[in-house]
Amino acid sequence: MLGARLLVLAVLCVTLMVVDARFEALKPIRSQMGLVLTPFYWLAGFPARVWQQTTEQISSAASLAAENEKLKAEALLMQRRLQKLAMLTEQNVRLRELLNSAALVDDRVLVSELIGLDPNPFTHRIIIDKGEQDGVFVGQPVLDASGLMGQVVEVMPYAARVLLLTDVTHSIPVQVNRNGLRAIAVGTGNPDYLELRHVAETADIKEGDLLVSSGLGQRFPSGYPVGQVTEVVRGSGQPFAIVRAIPTAMLNRSRYLLLVFSDSRTPEERATAAAKAQEDADREAALQSGGAAAGAAESVEGAAATEVPVQDVAAPPVEEARP
Repeated sequence: MLGARLLVLAVLCVTLMVVDARFEALKPIRSQMGLVLTPFYWLAGFPARVWQQTTEQISSAASLAAENEKLKAEALLMQRRLQKLAMLTEQNVRLRELLNSAALVDDRVLVSELIGLDPNPFTHRIIIDKGEQDGVFVGQPVLDASGLMGQVVEVMPYAARVLLLTDVTHSIPVQVNRNGLRAIAVGTGNPDYLELRHVAETADIKEGDLLVSSGLGQRFPSGYPVGQVTEVVRGSGQPFAIVRAIPTAMLNRSRYLLLVFSDSRTPEERATAAAKAQEDADREAALQSGGAAAGAAESVEGAAATEVPVQDVAAPPVEEARP
């Protein structure tokens, strides 16, 4: 019974296909059936379309996030390079000091991200996502896009703790970018300002002066912005002037930071290396000048060898006078 039904349906299907192919009698019916089945087609393809759109949105969001992170890192590096522009502009008039200085103009850096804050309210410390496995070491300088933030005081395998400039236990040697006046900037426990210690009453310092790291002590590289002087109080009954400055770094807002890998050689080692490089340059210049002189001498000898020899003309014999 079932086989007969299947056979009848098969014959009917074949007949309908032949009629539809040879004649146009079923065209209106096919059109109406297509109109009725269109919503079913749309519903059948809906999951595939949803999956495709979701995949495209996820991939687009991932690519945009990666591109955003890359642009942030590049912008941070560009800001770091611009930090030394003010110092180099001011010190351009002191070219001899720049030539005799052993400070590096460009250092290797590593981008890191802030992942935590120290819960102790009496200390100013943060935690970053780079540690010993990334080459981070104790005492390493840390800065953001605006200036120096502090230094690494504790290194873990995959994280590190940074002591900020405004901590009461932190101090950094600085100099006034305008005239090179040296001082020590110490933390006050207040994230809004630093203080300069042992500044003489007659010191040439005023509001608006930019403070940069001096490089003394070989801990922080020279030339990075530290703070800007906001208050100078003289004649207050103190042996020294009271000088306050606001940090240039955004200590409470920066999320992406830079770890600076400076030259770890001592000044003596750098001076020895510079002297050796100068000797090598002088030796090479002497060799080049000696080679040029030897070439000139050879050319002169060759020219002399090609000259035509002058033949001596024999003088006629002088006859003796006979008596």
